[in-house]
Amino acid sequence: MRPDLTQMRELVQVSPEFGLRPPAVVPEAAIRDAEARIGCPLPPSYRWWLAEFGHGRVGGAHIATVAPGGPGGPGGPGGPGALGGFADDAYEDVTAGWRKDGARLCFGVEPDCGDTYSFALDRSGECGDGEYPVVCRDGLDGDERQVAESFAGFLAVRAARLRGLGDGPGPDVARLWRSTPGALLDNGILVYGPHDIEERNKTFEVAHYAPEWVLVGDDSGGGGLLMRRHGHDRTRVFHLDLGAIGPDVEADGELLTDDLLGWLRSSAGQPGSPI
Repeated sequence: MRPDLTQMRELVQVSPEFGLRPPAVVPEAAIRDAEARIGCPLPPSYRWWLAEFGHGRVGGAHIATVAPGGPGGPGGPGGPGALGGFADDAYEDVTAGWRKDGARLCFGVEPDCGDTYSFALDRSGECGDGEYPVVCRDGLDGDERQVAESFAGFLAVRAARLRGLGDGPGPDVARLWRSTPGALLDNGILVYGPHDIEERNKTFEVAHYAPEWVLVGDDSGGGGLLMRRHGHDRTRVFHLDLGAIGPDVEADGELLTDDLLGWLRSSAGQPGSPI
């Protein structure tokens, strides 16, 4: 899924786990200059982060920026130089020489030899829309694993873990969050991200009225999208009036799809759908 920048902004703004310093937004010209120095385009959702916030952290991971005053100096941790008056700019700049290692561009670093997070530059075709998969390199054993399909997905996955949501309430929602922190379509259908799914379920007391189900979205018109919490049948999505939620969602609701992501990408999730 293409990252939903509106949901991404809401996620960042309501997540105390994201340590945002006063914005130091990066101008478009500086982003383009950084891309020229790195030798490849930066993914759109990361470009958005730079233009909106410029710097910050996600949990314990410090997110690289484009430092004021010019390119980051050579070297890694403890590297030289102060650019634009910030003593750590040479280290924090995404263009610092140590950040690019072959087909990996490191944008996130946990302190004290923690994990690092990088864009897999050699896999841009996998996600589309100019995004790169995000891989994590373990700070202890050096093993690499993919954690998200975009920078926006990285934010969503980290927020879910920091909020105690694990990978998400089900495999299809987990797949969605690896690309985008929720999705709002033109016809008003909203599939929740990790920043609002708990609050929506509490508001409609889903755990009380339908304990085997989870509300994963709504139609902005009084109808909810529900999926099973447990068992083998965790792919079907049912539409049901939010005022009529009860234990037998399958009998009372309307089956929408058994492929949430495919449905969102298709005409069924666009204006003119039955909902």
